Amino acid sequence: MNTLSRPGTWYLFDYGMVISAAPLPEDWDALRNATGMDLQPASSPYWATRLEYDGGELSPADYWASVLGRRVDEEELARLEELDARQWSRLNPHTLKVLEFLAGEGAQLALLSNMPAEMSYRYESESSWPAFFAARYFSGRLGMVKPDERIYRHVLDGLGAAPEDVVFIDDNPANIEAAKALGMQVVLHTEGTDLRQELALLADPA
Repeated sequence: MNTLSRPGTWYLFDYGMVISAAPLPEDWDALRNATGMDLQPASSPYWATRLEYDGGELSPADYWASVLGRRVDEEELARLEELDARQWSRLNPHTLKVLEFLAGEGAQLALLSNMPAEMSYRYESESSWPAFFAARYFSGRLGMVKPDERIYRHVLDGLGAAPEDVVFIDDNPANIEAAKALGMQVVLHTEGTDLRQELALLADPA
């Protein structure tokens, strides 16, 4: 049970709520101070067009205009983008330890995230976690979002991997089910998931 990875297997990680932790209350407070709106609730306009933003259908200016119900100037847009990136930049230390262990074993690591293109470029230039991954796939750059089957097939083609040779880790049940339907091995990552144990069981099911 000490080994987490298997030769020839790709470990495909989601970012939000897997590598990253949930935003803190003060993160949402900072956005409320900047916008005058409580954007955290699932019913808020922050989430209404988020999937379209993640998929590259909306520019940052168009997305924030849809959130605020008005146009934003360049200065305000830069501030909102900074606050949004900051609140999703808090990392899950447990996942980072697993990534470090997998990297130490020489495991093949890849990333598949629903993320706006501009945020992905920011993280790649400013954060350390992208260096874990030999391949990174971001929805905003691809114009496709999970759980669309096309994005999984694009990743499989890019990795040159058969579905059964990929372990996909994601927090969204719909994304997990779509990957599973294609034949990938999957781990649904919830707050109580012991990711190290889950991967060890897949590496040595006996």
